[in-house]
Amino acid sequence: MTQGQTSEPVKSADRALTVLDHIGERRSVTFADLVADLGLPRSSAHGLLRTLVARGWLDLDPRTREYTLGLRVWQLGQRYLGHRDLASVAAPIMDDLAQEIGETVQLARLDGIGSVYIAISEGPRPMRLASSVGMQLHAHGTGIGKALLSQLPDDEMRRRLTGVVLPQFTERTVTEPGRLCTLIGQVRDQGFALDDEEYLPGCRCVAVPLLLSGALGHPIAALSTTAPVFRCGDDWPERPLLALRRGAALIRDRLGG
Repeated sequence: MTQGQTSEPVKSADRALTVLDHIGERRSVTFADLVADLGLPRSSAHGLLRTLVARGWLDLDPRTREYTLGLRVWQLGQRYLGHRDLASVAAPIMDDLAQEIGETVQLARLDGIGSVYIAISEGPRPMRLASSVGMQLHAHGTGIGKALLSQLPDDEMRRRLTGVVLPQFTERTVTEPGRLCTLIGQVRDQGFALDDEEYLPGCRCVAVPLLLSGALGHPIAALSTTAPVFRCGDDWPERPLLALRRGAALIRDRLGG
């Protein structure tokens, strides 16, 4: 892109990708709901959906008339190698951590201002979590998200957090960009992030950055563990934090970092 050009998206391509993102989040959606949710013109939406179905990006259930992601999405996903080395190296280490800590351990990458979960190891006492592999959550409301954001330069972090709507998940969620930037700066200084019922009531999280985004070209990633408040004893977060830091160091070593 030359100087002076704008980065405006191509409307039709942007609309198609928005449809795929929305259906991916909702799992299945009717035509009427899709048009209402995204504010699409009905005439162009019909043509767009027909094209996506014909190309295999979407499936249309003839009985329920609901759209779901198609086989082409899965096929393309299998060719993506961006985090496979990271996830495969981290998986056995995460399994050991989950058993040691006694709680679920997650690995996530940063995407914009979202945390995309690429691996999860359940502890011996699994709890129902908001995250699952492939899911994207708002980074500002989670411990792992703040650990991810802390790896960005200050100007880039402020750029991403300014001018967007940051949802309020609980009364403890920090959504004001200035205060959030200060908080993430503290995370960078101390080397870990906490979530004290900021995303889910009754749920806590401690996370550490992996710091793999330097010369080796690894993606920005972070490691966390999540526990219900009633299982967080006097040693929270110190004991799980020590384990996570040790696990993160092992991952870095095995990736050559």
